[in-house]
Order: sequence, then C-alpha cells, then structure tokens
Amino acid sequence: MARNTKQTSKRVARKASSILRDGRYCKKSKSVAGSALSQTKPGKK
Repeated sequence: MARNTKQTSKRVARKASSILRDGRYCKKSKSVAGSALSQTKPGKK
C-alpha cells in the first residue's frame, strides 16, 4: 500500500484549529478541519 506523504501546511492548520474552536461552524466544517489537522506534522513540545 502506498504511503501518503502529503502534509497540511501551517497556514491551513491554524485556520482548521480556529474553526474547531469556533462554535459558529457546522458539523461538516469541523469534520473537514479535524481531518486537515490529523494530517499535520506533530509539533514540538
């Protein structure tokens, strides 16, 4: 099986994070945002 090497950019990850925290967005938007965040590189702690 091929490995998916594509990563979400920092800019998109920031937007996705704000969508998840904002109560005004619908369930579908939050689902897409969560999917985008799951494809980001793990950050340094």
